[in-house]
Amino acid sequence: MSSLDQAIKTQLRNVQTRTGKTLEELRATVQKSGLTRHSEIREMLKRDLGMGHGDANMLVHHLFQSDGESAARAANASMEDILAEIYAGGKAGLRPIHDAVMAAIEAFGPFEIAPKKGYLSLRRKKQFAMLGPATNSRVEVGLNMKGVPAAGRLIENPPGGMCQYKIKITDPSEVDGELITWIRQAYDSAG
Repeated sequence: MSSLDQAIKTQLRNVQTRTGKTLEELRATVQKSGLTRHSEIREMLKRDLGMGHGDANMLVHHLFQSDGESAARAANASMEDILAEIYAGGKAGLRPIHDAVMAAIEAFGPFEIAPKKGYLSLRRKKQFAMLGPATNSRVEVGLNMKGVPAAGRLIENPPGGMCQYKIKITDPSEVDGELITWIRQAYDSAG
């Protein structure tokens, strides 16, 4: 079992412990709600069961096998195929930004890449970053790290989200020492 599979298994076990419901009971709760959209189900789980954003999001993906990683595994897609889909159409011009960020991160050492529907989740023992196009004109890097004051391009996200910080990038030249230092801090803190 990969460390990513183990992390998902642990998170699912923790969700069951925190909610006091089995996965079958959680599935029944979702089905009974009548909701069908991922975001609506996630918000219902947060509101009605007090789940955090990450747990609710992961549970919806698990229940419906709707994450990009499952789709990629099912289709046996290569990383290049996955990136071609993420950076298709109007977002194609953002691929050089993605490539510059990934080249910098790859110099840090080993990590796992978990493709999602419209971005990549980057993990060590836990997720340290998310990378993907936010719009047709910008890539966002989401970072998981604590105790860093938000300043300049480092924007603090509201509590409860998938990442504590984000950085918006519109040009490969913005993949600079400052950005790489923030990503390295997140990488190091992820174990």
